[in-house]
Amino acid sequence: MSEKKVYKIAVLPGDGTGPEVVAEGIKVLEAVGKRFDIGFDFKEYDFGGERYLSTGETLPESAIDELKNFKAIYLGAIGHPDVAPGILELGILLKIRFVMDQYINLRPVKLYPGVDTPLKDKGPEDIDFVVVRENTGGLYTGHGGITRKDTPYEVASQVMVYDRQMVDRCLKYAFELAVERKKEGKPGRLTLVQKTNVLTYVGDLWYRAFIDMSKEYPDIETDYNHIDAACMWMVKNPEWYDVLVISNMFGDIITDLGAMVQGGMGIAAGGNINPEGTSMFEPIGGSAPKYTGKDVINPLAAIEAGRMMLKHLGEKDAAKAIEDAVSQICTELKSLTAGKMGLSTSGVGNRLVELIS
Repeated sequence: MSEKKVYKIAVLPGDGTGPEVVAEGIKVLEAVGKRFDIGFDFKEYDFGGERYLSTGETLPESAIDELKNFKAIYLGAIGHPDVAPGILELGILLKIRFVMDQYINLRPVKLYPGVDTPLKDKGPEDIDFVVVRENTGGLYTGHGGITRKDTPYEVASQVMVYDRQMVDRCLKYAFELAVERKKEGKPGRLTLVQKTNVLTYVGDLWYRAFIDMSKEYPDIETDYNHIDAACMWMVKNPEWYDVLVISNMFGDIITDLGAMVQGGMGIAAGGNINPEGTSMFEPIGGSAPKYTGKDVINPLAAIEAGRMMLKHLGEKDAAKAIEDAVSQICTELKSLTAGKMGLSTSGVGNRLVELIS
């Protein structure tokens, strides 16, 4: 008899409603683990707004070293109303992404049955694609600065920086994902999204690298969109897309568009992936402090993040069981909006456990 698999998972519940949605995510993970004989060793950390307010500390270097020992990080939400914007985001989220080299931001955009989309005459059969966003380069690296600040001659610059290996490893991940999806019956189409007509250096680097790598994947159909065109087509014809690969800043923007296309932040989840190291999974929405402690927030995005984590760990059957349960509950809920679902936060988690067990 084979030994039960046990995964070490770091849990960062974070701020606001983060602890509530993570609690439901863990409840669902433990239910699916029981069904598929998978164990979890969860260890919780208190990094977030409350810790920062009491200690002045965001994420110490010792914590990064410790987090590297886990298979994955499960994050609730970062953002506290009493902490200035940017402090927690830079000190925790971006620090983890950059220091742990989580160079892929993975964003599934999938419309579940029963979920409303603002796109007229589009249904689940039309909206099922994945955005692969480069996660550690571009404008986010902080190259640039300010001179002559607070004068009429102030100059500010922030430079989009990429090297070939950063581009290649992101493209490689995207092509391999297209191959995997084709095996699952998806189109096997990869679309590069850039702005080559304006970004004549960075855009050209991405485009040439994309064309070069496409020769290694003759079975994958390839396409190219300017970022502005992709925003139009994602709204008008989302069924055209299977996998999109995109640089950091453009990816940040288009993934929020994708979240709305799939029904809103209440169900949108993402992964910050280091294929060779520790990856982090999180709901896309914020900490929603006004709903804290009311048991009304929608936990489905956090539960979807847990599903993504399972799939990343190689537990595809368990991940599919969560997907099927989420698909079912979406036809039962009155809405995905906090307080209007027809079930409480914990009620959603309990119903999913019933469907999985």
